Amino acid sequence: MAGDAATARRILPLLDLTSLRGDEREAEIRELCRRAVTHGVAAVCIFPRHLPVAREVLAGSGVRLATVANFPDGGEDLVAVAREVREAVAAGAQEVDVVAPLEAARAGDVELAGELVTLCREAAGGGVTLKLILETGLLAEPDLVTAVARAAVMAGVDFLKTSTGKRQPGATLEAAALLLDAIREAEGGVGLKLAGGIRTLGDAAPYLALVDRVMGSEWATPSHLRFGASRLLDDLLERLGERA
Repeated sequence: MAGDAATARRILPLLDLTSLRGDEREAEIRELCRRAVTHGVAAVCIFPRHLPVAREVLAGSGVRLATVANFPDGGEDLVAVAREVREAVAAGAQEVDVVAPLEAARAGDVELAGELVTLCREAAGGGVTLKLILETGLLAEPDLVTAVARAAVMAGVDFLKTSTGKRQPGATLEAAALLLDAIREAEGGVGLKLAGGIRTLGDAAPYLALVDRVMGSEWATPSHLRFGASRLLDDLLERLGERA
């Protein structure tokens, strides 16, 4: 359908093509990066140990290089997490997705998330995109999701991200709406990354519609909106009639 193709075309450049299984070989990382460059996605997201290879393949392509820190457990040793971020940037990461201190957040200590963002922001330096993973499926109350999001925004985070993709539930429309409310309060200067269970165009399209409704369609650019997924690319290409 023409509508599906148009939506797929909008989502494709918003994709953070992801491989975070943990057992990837160098050849897989090279192929992942090749596909990212071929299809013009926003970024590749991989574990830190693969950054040197990915940096080599992506050089000059415009596809950004992302990695993770404090992943997936969301520990509370903030200094250690900041060190992870610093080392990742030194290895070539242009974006770092950092898991919030999950147990503290679940217990209502939302300020620790803000402290983590502050430390990681300092460790990353200028020009590096910092995303905070809230693992919204573990935060039982909507008010808690909102409070963590606001603390992160106040601390200078660049993106709010729903989930690691390692726990259920992952992304939900309800959680995305809460994060968008916090972003709108910040006048749209913070981005949203959706991850966790988004595998097909049918999964992704309702989120794009939500963003269009809340923020306006012109806001949905790679600077503001990302979809983190490992399998979504295949479905988008099928809808567009393109080769993988």
